[in-house]
Amino acid sequence: MEYFLSDKEKIVAETARELAEKYIKPVRAEYDEKGIFPWDIVKAMGKADLCGIYIPEEYGGLNLGIFGLSLAVEEMSKICGGITLAMAATALGTFPLLLYGNKEQKSKYLPDIASGKLLSAFGLTEANAGSDAGSIQTKAVKDGDFYVLNGTKTWITNGEVAGIYTVIAVTDKTKGARGTTAFLVDKGTPGFSFGRKEEKMGIRASSTTELIFEDCKVHKSQILAREGMGFIVAMNTLANSRPGVAAQALGIASGALDEALAFSKERKQFGSPISSFQAIQHMLADMAMEIEAARALLYQTARMIDSKKQKNFAKESAMAKAFCSDVAMRATVNAVQILGGSGYMKDYPAEKMMRDAKITQIYEGTNQICRNEIALQLIKESTAKK
Repeated sequence: MEYFLSDKEKIVAETARELAEKYIKPVRAEYDEKGIFPWDIVKAMGKADLCGIYIPEEYGGLNLGIFGLSLAVEEMSKICGGITLAMAATALGTFPLLLYGNKEQKSKYLPDIASGKLLSAFGLTEANAGSDAGSIQTKAVKDGDFYVLNGTKTWITNGEVAGIYTVIAVTDKTKGARGTTAFLVDKGTPGFSFGRKEEKMGIRASSTTELIFEDCKVHKSQILAREGMGFIVAMNTLANSRPGVAAQALGIASGALDEALAFSKERKQFGSPISSFQAIQHMLADMAMEIEAARALLYQTARMIDSKKQKNFAKESAMAKAFCSDVAMRATVNAVQILGGSGYMKDYPAEKMMRDAKITQIYEGTNQICRNEIALQLIKESTAKK
C-alpha cells in the first residue's frame, strides 16, 4: 500500500533495510543462540544516522519523530526484532529526556545518543510493580542537594549496556503515584550496580538486567521535570514509546510472512508447491490482511502523535501496540505452521520470530493493560460528550 512517504522517510526506510540485510541477517541466529549484544551493529546504526531519527536536529538528530523511528524499527525487525531492540529500547529510555528534560540535560546526553555513542534505558518495572506501576518500592530520600536511591528494578531492557537510565523512584510515600520522581542516573554512579542478567525465550540478543541501587546518590539537577512528576513522566513516556513496540511487532510479522511465502513457493507436496493449496493461500491472505491493517493503524498513530495536534493519544498508542503485537503473534505462529517441521527447527528463522514476537504482547504494558487503557479512554470520551 502507498503511504506517501517523504524523500527523507524513504531514505530512512531504505537505509534501515539495507543495514539489516548487510549486518543483521548474517549474525541473527548466532547472536540469538549465544545471547550476544550487538555492539558492532549499534556502531553501524550510528554511522548510518539511524540512532538519531527521532531526535531534534539541534542535538544531532534527523527530527523525523515517532513515524521515522517506526519506519526504521519495522524494517530492521523484519530481519531480527532482538538486535533492533538495542535502538528501539534506547528510544524508550530517551523519550523521558525528550519530553521533560531541560536544555542542559538534553545538551548533555542527546548528541551522544543521536550518534550511537550512548545507549539509554527506562527503569520503571520492579518485581512487584509491573502493570501496577503505582506500586513501585524503589525510594529516593532527599539529602541536601542529593537524593539517595535504594531499591531494585527488574527486566530492564538495555540494562548494563546503557550509559544513562531514567529511574522512577518514590520520594513521598504518602502521596501515592503523585509521590514519585524521575531521575537520570549515569552508569558508573557509586551505589548503582547490575544484578541478574535474564535468560529469555526470545529477543536474546538484547540485554535484560536488574538495576540495583544501594545508597546511590543522585544530584537534584538530574531530576526530570520536578519532584512528584515521576508517574506522569512514566505514563507519557509509554504513550510515546508504544508505537515503537508496535513497529517492532509489525516488522516481525512482515518478516514471518516473507519467510512463509518464500517457503510455500519452494516446498512441494503431492507434486505441487504448497502455495497452490487453498488452505495455505488462506493463511497467507489472512496474514497479509492483518499486517496491512496493523501498518495503517501504526502509521496513522505515529503521524498523529508527531503532529502535536492531539494532546491525549494514550488510547491510540495502546491500540497500535496491542493490535500490532497480536498480529505478530498470529503471523509467526502461522509461519511456523506453514513451514511445518522445518518451521520448528532453528535452521529456519520462523521459530525465532515466533519467540521474539511474544514479548511484544507483554512489555511496555501487557495487551490486557493496553485494553484497559483503551476502554477507560473510550468511557471518558463518551462521558465528556454528554
